[in-house]
Amino acid sequence: MVDRLKEIAVRLQGLTARQLLGMRRGIEKESLRTASDGSLSLTPHPVALGAALTHPSITTDFSESQVELVTGAHATAADCLQELRQIHQFVYRQIGPERLWVSSMPCRLPADDAIPIAQFGHSNMGRAKSVYRMGLVHRYGRRMQVISGIHYNWSMPGLATDEYFALIRNFRRHSFLLLLLQGASPAVCASFVEGRPHRLQPMHGGTLGLPYATSLRMGRLGYQSDAQSRLAVSYNCLESYAASLERALTESHDDYAKIGIQGPDGSYRQLSTSLLQIENEFYSTIRPKRVIQVGERPLHALRTRGVEYVEVRCIDLDPFEPVGISETLARFLDLFLLHCHVLPSPPDSPAEIATLLQNQALTSERGREPGLMLQRGEEAIDIRHWAAELLAEMAPIAAALDAAAATEAPAGTRVSDVDGYGAALRVMQDRLADPASLPAAQVLQRILATPEGSHIGVIREQSDWARATVLGLPWPAEQDATYRDLAAASLAEQQAIETSDAGSFEDFRLNYVSAERLKA
Repeated sequence: MVDRLKEIAVRLQGLTARQLLGMRRGIEKESLRTASDGSLSLTPHPVALGAALTHPSITTDFSESQVELVTGAHATAADCLQELRQIHQFVYRQIGPERLWVSSMPCRLPADDAIPIAQFGHSNMGRAKSVYRMGLVHRYGRRMQVISGIHYNWSMPGLATDEYFALIRNFRRHSFLLLLLQGASPAVCASFVEGRPHRLQPMHGGTLGLPYATSLRMGRLGYQSDAQSRLAVSYNCLESYAASLERALTESHDDYAKIGIQGPDGSYRQLSTSLLQIENEFYSTIRPKRVIQVGERPLHALRTRGVEYVEVRCIDLDPFEPVGISETLARFLDLFLLHCHVLPSPPDSPAEIATLLQNQALTSERGREPGLMLQRGEEAIDIRHWAAELLAEMAPIAAALDAAAATEAPAGTRVSDVDGYGAALRVMQDRLADPASLPAAQVLQRILATPEGSHIGVIREQSDWARATVLGLPWPAEQDATYRDLAAASLAEQQAIETSDAGSFEDFRLNYVSAERLKA
């Protein structure tokens, strides 16, 4: 522990205040639209929200009923959350009596084939997005795809591609901590697993769960794939990562070849028969990312221009936060990612990758269990002891971030005791010391508090609360006009794309999935 703190201190000294203050973060947040009774809304994506294909802030994920709200990159967590709140304010004002479901695990769902797939218009790119989602249906089913979450995009100036990959390796080693401290999906409506094998235990009100679960979303019931489980992607360098993904994107997979590209009626079933249709199908807790140009493949962008930021993908929606995430958690994610950067990061190996997947599964399903042991290298270690060590190592990093912020603050002000990085760290240390305060424990406590309690009932109440809270915030006329203009511009842009589109969809598909598009 002492040696690790010395290493952290040395690495911190090599970071300038400009780098620390230059961190940027953005949020992508998925939510299901629901009726007031907690059932999935089956209405199309509202036109008043704009075009899902082209709107910069409001789109859809897998389902037409699953909105995805996207912020820009911000210099502070407070600014990032402020934009996320504003987007929510506009959305709530356009969807009438509908709610945004505040849990990662779904609301009351209809029959599988009644869950609507997202539509993006008649252009070739729009059709490709829907065909990709149809491929997900054939491969994994619709229910798994309507699980929702938060993606946290993070960058820091001066980091080279190899440094981002080193950060990613450490993130994967320590991501159990995030599942433990912020996981909020320990239970689910029984209908979600109807007809599927599972190890969940019955609770009342048609609810299933596990007593010590943290995030079923990140466990075996969530974004998991038996086919992908055999894909041991290495994060030792861009070259090894890209080579692994290229094979998965270009080599036909027997099970998916049986599905075929088109059905007997000519309708498209998937974009390709490879293990991954496109890069986004790869399920991982974190991804190296690069802003892409129009029509560019993400892997090509990485190979030609390197890593620009990382996308953290293991964050549950918090039902006790009006927009699903707090400024405190955002600051802690900054702190966690910086900790991953300043620690030494040895190469990974197939054996370590398998161990990390096992640690993730254990934490997802049993993370709050007293005495739970995870594997750290060659030793077994108590999850709470390991978590406490990691949090202690973050203290000097939090102090450095707060000190850097203080140098930029106006004269006479200081970092607040409630909104600094040190404060965020203390919140997480308090959670670890009191397992009953963890979000997953709070969700279960609410469900079990009354005999008639249920996952659907509790989350419906929280969804009502979130809607009322957000709608109660000030909404200036100029802000409303800005978002209405964005919606109108996105509709016009989609129409322009469809008008200028040329060539057949099959030619477009073949070109898009070609191996040459993936190379540098």
